[in-house]
Amino acid sequence: MATGRLAPSPTGAQHPGNARTFLVAWLAARSTGSRLILRIEDLDSPRVKPWAMTQAVEDLAWLGLDWDDGPKLQPSASDPKIGKRPNWWDDAAANGFVQSQRMARYAEIFRTLRDGEWIYPCTCSRTDVSQAASAPHQGHEPAIYPGTCSHRHVADADQLAEGSYCWRFRTTGFTTPLGWQDRIAGEQSAILPHALGDFVIAKADGTPSYQLAVVVDDHDMEVGEVVRGDDLIPSTYRQLALYQVLGWSAPAFAHVPLVKGPDGFRLAKRHGDSRLSILREAGVDSRDVIGWLASSLGLRSNQAPVSPAELITDFAWDKIPRQPVTFPRQIWDRWLER
Repeated sequence: MATGRLAPSPTGAQHPGNARTFLVAWLAARSTGSRLILRIEDLDSPRVKPWAMTQAVEDLAWLGLDWDDGPKLQPSASDPKIGKRPNWWDDAAANGFVQSQRMARYAEIFRTLRDGEWIYPCTCSRTDVSQAASAPHQGHEPAIYPGTCSHRHVADADQLAEGSYCWRFRTTGFTTPLGWQDRIAGEQSAILPHALGDFVIAKADGTPSYQLAVVVDDHDMEVGEVVRGDDLIPSTYRQLALYQVLGWSAPAFAHVPLVKGPDGFRLAKRHGDSRLSILREAGVDSRDVIGWLASSLGLRSNQAPVSPAELITDFAWDKIPRQPVTFPRQIWDRWLER
């Protein structure tokens, strides 16, 4: 049986943009009878908020999106003010669906990359990289790494001060295009060293980056289809390189266009409060939200209330528009007024 996944990162509250991507992932799995897992991606420790872990699970359940394996809600998880980890966290950790509980596995794969000299220690700061880069960067993507430390080898780390470096993945061997046929965005292709350059794979102590952790997780959990926002298309190239050197088969990918504010930038706090928890706690019918999401995805011709289950027979990849959608603030107000 094929496996899909929902993978929220508890660095903040979930909003309609997150919900839109989760809905597509859910429909893709349920329309094909695939297994669906929930995985908590909590490795960005400085930004992780304990309350956001509980809230993300509650928001998904409120939207009517279920899953087959992963964290399950328990009574104590309903109070965001509790001082201990909610019960569902412990259940998920036992089953291996929380990234922070999988460090030993990441360390194992890190050693594989290190032993193969696929990585090297880098002492460059973000400022160093930005100042040395010859090409401008766009959006949230860092500047292309100019290769300042690429002459180094794994053994050179012994001569560096602890904590003064990170580990970068060496891309110079990827001289032919990497690519995939995206279920939404279409054909994608790029030559990795030129388009993105060497990228960070771990901290000095081996704590993995997002790129390494998700590849290991998706491989171990037998995920065959990854659905996420199209801001992560650059990450997919990096992850395909990791799949290749590790000798693993890559999943299929579908990158959902982002939900943006009226100014054309991705939906954020500056566009006003758009937390799903606000709607949930106000007693808003989640079917109203799903109705707007379905319309924005080309699955329904109107915004009438609908449940996710009612959309399963409507789902098709070729219906989903490739352009971003603007979130109309007036619909938020209308939801709260009902």
